[in-house]
Amino acid sequence: MTTHVFSDTAVMLGRCVRHVTRSVDTIITVTIMPIAFMLLFVFVFGGAIRTGTDNYANYLMPGILLIAIASGISYTAFRLFNDLQGGIFERLHSMPIARSSVLWGHVLTSLVSNAISVVIIVLAGLLIGFRSSAGVLAWLAVAGILALFTLALTWVAVIAGLSASSTDGATAFSYPIIFLPFVSSAFVPTDTMPGPVRAFAEHQPVTSLVDAIRALLARQPVGDEIWTALAWCVGILVVAYVFAMAAYRRKIA
Repeated sequence: MTTHVFSDTAVMLGRCVRHVTRSVDTIITVTIMPIAFMLLFVFVFGGAIRTGTDNYANYLMPGILLIAIASGISYTAFRLFNDLQGGIFERLHSMPIARSSVLWGHVLTSLVSNAISVVIIVLAGLLIGFRSSAGVLAWLAVAGILALFTLALTWVAVIAGLSASSTDGATAFSYPIIFLPFVSSAFVPTDTMPGPVRAFAEHQPVTSLVDAIRALLARQPVGDEIWTALAWCVGILVVAYVFAMAAYRRKIA
């Protein structure tokens, strides 16, 4: 039975990945905005921002990667909504396949496509001055955090894709998520913010994620930030997964 689930999921993953490769503009769109932000902040605003570091590109990179992922997961909701509207779910469920594989195909595709976007953005960052002294283990830890963050947000996207009544509704949920890095330590230190804004910035998930990734890339002590970041990701993942599966069962009932 387990082998059956894995093989069905692999087939669904291949189907979704083929859709992405036939529409490469989705990956291009996801990478262009974060790279544009990176260029804008490094070359226009960077000279006026005091972060306590000589290389603002290094300070900026973690937040840019999170923005890219937050933007990329909206396409999961878009593809899922289109499958629902096009009757693809009914056709797939009429076949002898594991029903969970239909969702997991979309979720794993999100991991793959966002990983490609992250690599492209890191390469672009290297061209404009981003540098890291992190070792292999630190980079693997960063990759794990980003993958967990992607997985958590992708299940949020699944809820949106299954519940929306229009294409715009399926993707609109991502806008507040994309905005969160701007009210965090992603672009400026939180101690420069007014009291209420600072309180929010210091107690929302993006700041913990950014601080943990930044410390890993700079080979600095991570402290408790990494556990806070992981707790946020796991908490969001568990809650989103439960609600997504409930929405899925209602759709296929």
